[in-house]
Amino acid sequence: MSHDPTVNAGDIARLAGVGRAAVSNWRRRHDDFPDPIGGTANQPLFSLRQVESWLRRYGKSYQVSLGDRVWQRLKAAGDLRLGELVAQAGALLTRPATPGEPSPESPVKGGLEPELAELLLELAEQLGALTAYEFLCERYLEAHSRQLSVTREDVAGLMVSLVRPGGSTILDPACGVGTLLLAPTHDRHAQAEPGAARMLGQELSETSAAITASRLRLRGIEAEVVAGDSMRDDGFAGERADAVVCDPPFNERAWGYEELTGDPRWEYGLPPRGEPELAWVQHCLTHVRPRGLVAILMPPAAASRKAGRRIRANLLRAGALRAVIALPGSDLWLLRRPAAGERPPSEVLILDAAADLASVEPAWEAYLEDRSDQTVRIIDLLADEVDMTPARHQRRDDVGKAYAEARDRFMAATSAPPDLKVLEQPLDQPATTLGDLIKEGLVATSQAPPKMAADGGEVPVLTSDDVLNGTPPSGSTTMQQGLIAIRPGDVVASYSSVRVMADGGAVLGPHLTLYRVDARRLDPDFLAGFLRAAGGRATTGSSRFDVRRTRLPRLSLKEQKAYGDAFRQLAVLEDAIRETSTLGQALIRLGLDGLADGHLHPRAHDLTP
Repeated sequence: MSHDPTVNAGDIARLAGVGRAAVSNWRRRHDDFPDPIGGTANQPLFSLRQVESWLRRYGKSYQVSLGDRVWQRLKAAGDLRLGELVAQAGALLTRPATPGEPSPESPVKGGLEPELAELLLELAEQLGALTAYEFLCERYLEAHSRQLSVTREDVAGLMVSLVRPGGSTILDPACGVGTLLLAPTHDRHAQAEPGAARMLGQELSETSAAITASRLRLRGIEAEVVAGDSMRDDGFAGERADAVVCDPPFNERAWGYEELTGDPRWEYGLPPRGEPELAWVQHCLTHVRPRGLVAILMPPAAASRKAGRRIRANLLRAGALRAVIALPGSDLWLLRRPAAGERPPSEVLILDAAADLASVEPAWEAYLEDRSDQTVRIIDLLADEVDMTPARHQRRDDVGKAYAEARDRFMAATSAPPDLKVLEQPLDQPATTLGDLIKEGLVATSQAPPKMAADGGEVPVLTSDDVLNGTPPSGSTTMQQGLIAIRPGDVVASYSSVRVMADGGAVLGPHLTLYRVDARRLDPDFLAGFLRAAGGRATTGSSRFDVRRTRLPRLSLKEQKAYGDAFRQLAVLEDAIRETSTLGQALIRLGLDGLADGHLHPRAHDLTP
């Protein structure tokens, strides 16, 4: 690898055993402290070799562990190749020790540079191959936490414990980096016990699939992991596992509605275009044996959306859907594939466990033993809107507590607008345009390749919807020429919104423009605010808006930052309004139910005896 390994300020602080403030002081007080060789003004990157030399020169004690040295060498290739290199590291560590025996096939091509491979094997000898690889995986997940959707470990353990009989075959058709398939081992650094389950996994990203396969092999788990689109190219067609666990991608509109209209998996109805999660539910049921169980995470709205009503009703009538359980941020659906001639149950378990995951297993056991007091009659659901939202069906004596908790969450999500001074006359300030700033070299612009697709591959892609909603990158593409890597501090604009990026690790998607500022002379939030203001005004006119004509006042960097802070507070306020809109709907529902059934009453007129 020809790249020089790099470290950021936090890495330097950790290596030298000091705080980040000490590193900042070193940079200010010592003219010979190494200059950044990459990154941004706010998050610079330094040469690891230059930093080590400087620390030795000044007698600063430091220690670069072998693990850190391996990790920095991996990072040196750049964010876009990091996952690929971690996957290749796994392929190397799972190579059989027996001479002449073929290595496990990895979908990720290529191999590690010889010097890095030697360091990795030395780390594996020092720590053990499993611990060494988990160290790299943990660092990788930390570095790409916003691009990689990883199931919470406590939720993953709960899901598997609810559906898994001993010594069974478990399938995860959207396995990511293997969190759910690893859950049965409990200890992430432990080998599998004798008679452990056989694991099957499929993942769209070849890189993630390879990482999952290596993590399972290093534990001695019998596993088969394939790369591909589970919806369009089912890697386990005809296979029926003992249990299926799944944390599918939410709100993925390009799931294959047009191509899969007549697919035999849709036993309970054709999933609407906007209900991909109901396609995943039926895909999972197809792959479990009769009386086998499915645990799948779902967006809360899937329990009540009008478009999915018919499929929910069919799942209930057949006895396939057995429980809907509210968890933090999502719902857990538990399903059971009906056996031929089996009589469906008359009740379904509906539970709000968002504040207490420990309540789920006892409630599920009570339901299976027909002694639960948290069930709802299926006939009542079918006669209504088939709305299985747990908050709507929780025990009546919990409504008051739930309302108070929902109110607190609603209040906590609110945000105050910036404190802006009102002027009688607008300021008369010297101005410039975005076009002039580009000519002066203060701003560089970039766009994605013209024919770039964002619906499949291992490279995370920031889409227009992500910019509009303030969400992590949701698209993906394959490695290709011309991709624009996003850095922290970049300003990204769509036709309808503008965002200042807090993280990197993804590439620019179609129909977006990236503005990279010289942070020594121009504040990115300052630029983003004026771009956004100009775009909003342009929507009221009939002529096409030329973004390069956007006018900005010529101000010092200190004055720009004051404007940037105000613009950033407005962006935070917009995100808070979006969140409170969702929370408000739940709060209103609870308030209506509580007032109607007598568990809530107005404080101004105390009606209690």
